[in-house]
Amino acid sequence: MNGFVEVSFLLVILAVLAGYILGVFSGLVPGIHTNNFALILLATSSILADHGVISIYIAIIILSNSISHSFHDIIPAIFLGAPNDDMALAVLPGHTLLMEGQGPEAIRLSALGSAGSVALALIIAVPLSMFFAFAYPFVQENMALLLIMVVIVMLMSEKGEFIPGQGSLAQWKSRFYALIIFIASGLLGIFAFETEYLMHPFISLGEASILLPLLSGLFGSSQLIISMLSDPVIPLQFASGIDLERKKIFRGIILGGISGSFVAWLPGISSSIATVFARLFIKSDFSASDHHDPGNEEESISASKEFIVSVSGVNTCNAIFGLFALVVIGRSRSGAMVAVNELLGNISPDISTVLLFLSAIALTALLSYFSTIYLGDNIHRSLSKLNYSFLCYIVLGLLSIIVLAFTGIFGFLIFLIATPVGMLAPFLNIRKSHAMGVILLPVILYFI
Repeated sequence: MNGFVEVSFLLVILAVLAGYILGVFSGLVPGIHTNNFALILLATSSILADHGVISIYIAIIILSNSISHSFHDIIPAIFLGAPNDDMALAVLPGHTLLMEGQGPEAIRLSALGSAGSVALALIIAVPLSMFFAFAYPFVQENMALLLIMVVIVMLMSEKGEFIPGQGSLAQWKSRFYALIIFIASGLLGIFAFETEYLMHPFISLGEASILLPLLSGLFGSSQLIISMLSDPVIPLQFASGIDLERKKIFRGIILGGISGSFVAWLPGISSSIATVFARLFIKSDFSASDHHDPGNEEESISASKEFIVSVSGVNTCNAIFGLFALVVIGRSRSGAMVAVNELLGNISPDISTVLLFLSAIALTALLSYFSTIYLGDNIHRSLSKLNYSFLCYIVLGLLSIIVLAFTGIFGFLIFLIATPVGMLAPFLNIRKSHAMGVILLPVILYFI
């Protein structure tokens, strides 16, 4: 898009509200991702344009959807144990707080982390964008080495499940499992990308993406099936404010925000991988070992709260800086940004256009902050009466239909293969983020 397009204030507000509502839905319903809506909106853009909804409004809907989703997806991660990949690492600390009756406080902390990251993004956006505009040629030249270093940090930070009496080699066993999952998902990714041309969708909504069946299987259906195998019971929750030191809140926001903003510039790096880095700087580990030592219980809860702030900041800041990466270096780092780029063409750094998008992001964040807190304070009452297994069946069926319709029989086969691969990490008691090898390994080989 070259230059600012005159827009209607009312239509901008309606676009923000539409994206916000879609984000609430995709954030709360397990297995539904913002990329699904971005694909549908992109494919139907010509039809919407005939009714006066031009591309810039659709782009605002997609951006607002991404921000709203990054606020609300903590709720199923904590209350249902059914996160998407971005919130996969929040399950353990969220579960710790939920079992202490502090689920609503965890949601408040998450909303605060996401809102704080929006404010942080507005502060560091310009200097960080200038830095990456200058440094990106070097980063691109050494991309393979940087990504290999990221993988090494991911693997070495894996500790697995604590078992009393285990030897010092137990962590290396977990790291070996993590390597196996990384390689297995990576080989699946290589195969899928090389055979993407075999997809013949039943419903053609633009160019079909092999990422839909891959990520839906690895991080959607796999988690839904695991959830169906358990019988989650939500304990009595206590309505409370925020009980965490201010310095830890600020540290969580800064760590999460900076981690999320940096990885937004790198290909194949998801928010969950950025969260791994943020976690390294939180001194207290909330691993299973903490639950076996009563003396560490208070420290574990405090670390869990700080991590919830951090992981939420990662996701929201990553969504925001995906836009800046697109504007400054012309690279799309997420499905939402791919759709925005397709809608608007090559975005030039026009200050009016960027300010319009940032205003939409700020308004969405404001709405999302209050609705996330409201849902966190009240949703546990409804969930205690809900047949969660039935909900999982419905979402799994819907997800299967979407994959089959938009990617055809071959895409559905990839989806079926990816699902058990995605189930390996929880069964081996290691982080699911290692399955991001499905993107990382092909990207590393591409840059080599």
